[in-house]
Amino acid sequence: MRIYDDIVSQYADFATYSAGYSDCFAQWCAGVAGDAEVQAWIATLPPLKQQPNIVFAAARWHGVPAPAPYDALRDALLADDGTIRATILERRTQTNEVGRLANLAPVFAMIDGPVALLEVGASAGLCLYPDRYSYDWTPLGGLAGPPDSPTLPCQVDGPMPVPAGLPKVAWRGGIDLNPLDVHDEDAMAWLTTLVFPEQEWRRERLRVAVEVARAEPPAIRKGNLLDELPRLLEEIRGYGTPLVFHTAVIAYLEPEDRRRFHAMMTAHVADGSCHWVSNESPLVLPELRPPGESMHPRFVLALDGRPLAWTEGHGGAMTWLP
Repeated sequence: MRIYDDIVSQYADFATYSAGYSDCFAQWCAGVAGDAEVQAWIATLPPLKQQPNIVFAAARWHGVPAPAPYDALRDALLADDGTIRATILERRTQTNEVGRLANLAPVFAMIDGPVALLEVGASAGLCLYPDRYSYDWTPLGGLAGPPDSPTLPCQVDGPMPVPAGLPKVAWRGGIDLNPLDVHDEDAMAWLTTLVFPEQEWRRERLRVAVEVARAEPPAIRKGNLLDELPRLLEEIRGYGTPLVFHTAVIAYLEPEDRRRFHAMMTAHVADGSCHWVSNESPLVLPELRPPGESMHPRFVLALDGRPLAWTEGHGGAMTWLP
């Protein structure tokens, strides 16, 4: 997702990303990319607020139906009395897709536990519970979690090592500029609105994930990850092996801050401060991009700076590298 690109490039890129996930969003993005009036409306927003996810979610929050033709979105934005704009400025795109745990859990299991699991860009912290789910890695096999635990499916290509057991988590928490409280109904409703309109199964999975987190709310600190991460790493060391992870977060950093983050994490790994699991677009952390053909718009899953797999954005598939 090209957050800091020009508006046409952002929406054209998101149209490519949405293909196969949401015909509605793909059509809306194509509409915006060819509509100078709507582009001018979006251009009045701060750069970080121009991204398709937040514009579309705010429009839906205020009654624009989806799926629906592009004209419904266009009419709502151009006739906005400031209501949609206010929501865009107030809210953030903090999609907490727990399905990504099906990609992350096999890598978490490679780390000697117990682990102190620290997520940067944690949102509501729904991805901090890899030990509360069962997994189905088709066709390689599965892993049973606690009794009656929800199952996260993932189609796997390549030699992924199937874990012998769930990660052992001794501490779970994170950092976010705007932590969300899993008991805040309004915040959880906003997370639901961020789910692509056709994907009802993801809304149901989100509902279940919120219930999982409410049973043991995570410790999420408010702050900038570049400032707070070193301090928090020192605090959690006594709980277990620090394991820092993130997924679809680094795109929200300015390019210079992305480089700073990569340098900081590389240094922490080198001095033994933590392990590092990254699941991000190769466009935002190009240092972690595997050699060979790009599989954009997929993510690169890496451990301690070493790429392991290409992953689908919502966790439903991955291609393990040879």
